[in-house]
Amino acid sequence: MTTTLVPLTTADSQALQQISIETFQDTFAAQNTAANMQAYLDEAYNLPKLTAELQVANSRFYFIERDGQQIGYLKVNIGDAQSEAMGPDALEVERIYIRPAFKHQGLGSTLIRQAIKLAQADHKTLIWLGVWEHNEPAKAFYEHWGFEQFSAHEFVMGTDHQTDLLLQKSLA
Repeated sequence: MTTTLVPLTTADSQALQQISIETFQDTFAAQNTAANMQAYLDEAYNLPKLTAELQVANSRFYFIERDGQQIGYLKVNIGDAQSEAMGPDALEVERIYIRPAFKHQGLGSTLIRQAIKLAQADHKTLIWLGVWEHNEPAKAFYEHWGFEQFSAHEFVMGTDHQTDLLLQKSLA
């Protein structure tokens, strides 16, 4: 089995939409209403929006593939593409998702290592992300990688106002 990281282009919009919807639902559907989930999916993962995101100069997407099959993805942002103003020395991990059948195989670690590598290559001294306060597996994963909470912000899922914890890791 060969695992590779593949940068995305706008030609990957539909594949990105499919994996985004599948992995987001797998991660959050059980804790949210169907209506709120659908409203979020329609807003966040519609094809024009994803295509536009793939064209943002300060954002990068990667598929993680095993034997040619897309099994997860990563989205990172720097500069003005970050969802919070964290300054020029920071890289944001905005999305990191693995398809359900491939979880617990070290693939999340492969993606977070890629994010750290990208941050270091861009001379960033901080890597940060937001994680839902009730996503215990993700919180444990990031804690294992040395991320610590520094703040929180609101995340809106349909009509539900939720809290994302903001976590950071110094690379200095």
